[in-house]
Amino acid sequence: QVQLVESGGGFVQAGGSLRLSCAASGRTFSNYAVGWFRQAPGKEREFVAALSRSGGLTYYAESVKGRFTISRDNAKNTGYLQMNSLKPEDTAVYCCAVGAVPSGTARDYAYWGQGTQVTVSS
Repeated sequence: QVQLVESGGGFVQAGGSLRLSCAASGRTFSNYAVGWFRQAPGKEREFVAALSRSGGLTYYAESVKGRFTISRDNAKNTGYLQMNSLKPEDTAVYCCAVGAVPSGTARDYAYWGQGTQVTVSS
């Protein structure tokens, strides 16, 4: 079992920045790829970004490419999502997840956090 707890969400104006954290406990964090997904009200969950176990491979949704950066610190058992140039359409609950491989598909992730709310005002 891996327990994941997200933090860092909040309310920000358009153009602002936030950094989300995903703190892991339980099994060895470095054994897993990390992914971030988001879900806005009335919409399906969508992929945001993914990162390989070593941090050498990254994947981003087109909608966030160039604005968001995924990273990890295996020594701290923590993953991060740096979000810059935020837009109102980025408003959603953001969840981190871990799985065997970095993937844009939710079913490839075995463990999920509860999520943190990000609200971007125009």
